[in-house]
Formats: sequence, C-alpha cells, structure tokens
Amino acid sequence: MGDSKFTRRGFLSTSLSGLVTTGILGLPPGLALAQETSEMSNSEGNILYRTLGRTGLKIPIVGMGVMNSNNPEIVQASYEIGIRHFDTAATYQFGRNEQMVGNVIRRLGARDKVVIATKELSPAQRSGMTSKQVTEKLIGLCEGSLNRLKTDYIDILYIHSVGSADEVNDQDVIEAMALLKKQGKTRFVGVTTHGGMTEVINAVAEKGFYDVALAAINVAMADDVDLLNAIKNAASRGVGIIAMKTQAGGQRLPNPETLRRFNSSTIATACLKWVMRNDNIATAIPGFDNYEHMHEDFSVARNLEYTPEEKEFLSDNSIKLSMGFCRQCRQCLSTCPKGADVPTLMRTHMYAAQYANFHHARAVLDEIPKSRGIQACASCTQCTARCAHTVDIHQRIDELKAMYA
Repeated sequence: MGDSKFTRRGFLSTSLSGLVTTGILGLPPGLALAQETSEMSNSEGNILYRTLGRTGLKIPIVGMGVMNSNNPEIVQASYEIGIRHFDTAATYQFGRNEQMVGNVIRRLGARDKVVIATKELSPAQRSGMTSKQVTEKLIGLCEGSLNRLKTDYIDILYIHSVGSADEVNDQDVIEAMALLKKQGKTRFVGVTTHGGMTEVINAVAEKGFYDVALAAINVAMADDVDLLNAIKNAASRGVGIIAMKTQAGGQRLPNPETLRRFNSSTIATACLKWVMRNDNIATAIPGFDNYEHMHEDFSVARNLEYTPEEKEFLSDNSIKLSMGFCRQCRQCLSTCPKGADVPTLMRTHMYAAQYANFHHARAVLDEIPKSRGIQACASCTQCTARCAHTVDIHQRIDELKAMYA
C-alpha cells in the first residue's frame, strides 16, 4: 500500500477498531456523499465547489489553514493550484501570519478572487469588559487585522474559541459584530469553537445571527452523533459549516502494523475525504506548511471517491491506529481535584507537541487563569484526571510541565 515512510501529521492514543460500526466509513443517516457539489474547471482539472451557507460564497471544498505556515511561497502556490479560502487569525505568529497572507494576496492582485477569514477576541480576552469596552476592543482588533491583511474588508470575521450558548448569545459581541458588518469592515460573521461544539453550533443555528461556524471534526469523532446532527441542523438553517482539525490535529505516529500497511498520504487523504463526504460541511481548512502536504490535501478537492487503499484504511477493524485526539468534551473536568482546565491544556499540548507551534501554544496557555493552568498541576506527582475516550492526559500533562511549568 505504498511506502512506509511517515512524514505527516499523527495519531496518538485511540484505536480505529470498531469505528466502522459508528460511521467511520459509512456516515450516519442523512450524511451521505454530497450530491449537489458543483464542479468548476481550471487548467488542472475539475475542482469541487460548495456554497458556504447563506453567505452565497462558492469556494473549493479544501482551503488552507495558514496558522502553522510562515512561508509566503506556500501561500502563493496554494492560490496557484486553486485554493481560494485562507484562514488566519490576529494572534497567529503575533500578527505576522495575517501580514503574510495580506502581502501575498496583494502581490497576486487576487483580493476579489479569495475568501479571507480571521479571528478576534476570545471570551477569555473580553472577560470583565463593559459593553463599551467590548465594542471598542473588537473594532480596534478588526482595524489591526485590516491593516495587516492590507485590505478594506474581511470576508469572514470570527469570534474566536466560543465554548457555550451564552457566549454565542452575548449581546455586547453581537452588537459590535453587527456594527462592523454595517460599516463594511466584514462581509460575514462567525464563531470558532473547540469545546462544547454541539451546544455552540445548535445555539448559532437557533440565534440566526452568525453566518458561519468553524468547528473540529474528524474520524476520531465518528461516534459523536449529537455533533453530526448539530452540524446538519445548522447547515439546514443556512449556517456555513467549515471543518478544522480534519486529520486529528498533528504529527502522525502510527503503530508498526499501520506503518507497514499504509503510507501517510493515504491516511491524510482518507481522513479529509471522510470529512468532506458529509454534504453539510461546505469546506475544510487543513493546515500545511510544505508543498507535499499542500498537494496531498488539495487532491481531495478534485475527487471524493475513496481509493481501495483509503477504503481499506477506514474499514479494516483489525488495524490498531492510535489517534489521541481530544474532542474537548469536557468530561475530564470533574476528574481533576485541582480544577485544572484540562481541555485547554490538551489543546495547548496539540499546538506544542503535534504542530510544533510553540508560540501559539504559549498564547493559549497564557489565556488560562493561573489557578487552572499548568501551574495547578505543578504539585501533582501523578495526574488523576481521566479522559472519557482515549487521551492519555497524564502523559500530556507531564510533557506540558517539561515545556512550560
């Protein structure tokens, strides 16, 4: 099944055994391969496009998550092969990520041909602010992004890392975002969510204000029927759904059996196809920082049919492939006697150990109150927090201590 050299993102601590029965190859009812995905031609072949909910934006089903890339040539090459959606954030690389995207798009003269999404003001950042301060802060952050992106408008402006229905319904934020939309500084507004995703997406659908929701979805979550139903519900109400963490979030470290049978390209494309065969998801933003992974990921935008190798990878119950993806379900919180914010610590570990993005890991870590951060774990010699699924919390906390405590 191809060579066994692994160079790509990884799975840590879960097995694929049994996931066929929970929908890994065959999606739950109502989530079949998209029948209305349109095809548009370019010089290299057909690219599959979908409409991003009520925004009306038609974009390829694979975009670029730019967070971990610091090479403008990769961004330019991505545009040249057909990518039209670039996802960044004000905090990525302390603003330099936005600058890079803005410089490349301006140099290409392609601003009207691309969809640029960026993120501002997480709930942790606005904690304790008055209504006036929220508005002033959000407007100031947006102006900074516009300047770095070298554009007069943002296509999708997200409130970052929303984790509850209360945060979706925060009237101060809604009024500030509505003002930015009225001023033409953003065309559409959305939320990103890492935890409490089912609750958040359902709240977005119910509220009817936000146009887009960006959420984690991958084969490690194939049994999360509530999340899949929330995605279906929101899409039916016109919310554009964008998928992140599609390849389970990081360096691929498979066990020897999988290493012998499947190469990294097969695993990468199989996982991305699994996500995009759900027609309730408009597009995905896999992160890549080299040409090999760029071509692997974007190949999915031309063909969603599984190869025999991909089908075998997704359906063979005998394969033991650890994934270790933290789905941010928060069930671990009650198992920590120190009250540590274990889900955010696990996300920090992903950024540091799997993405090797230590600056962003530090930024996320610094948003956690010290009483609930890695400092809360410092006096523990044995982590007693337990995952309801298969994440080895103890090991990851120890690694975070070594890096940051």
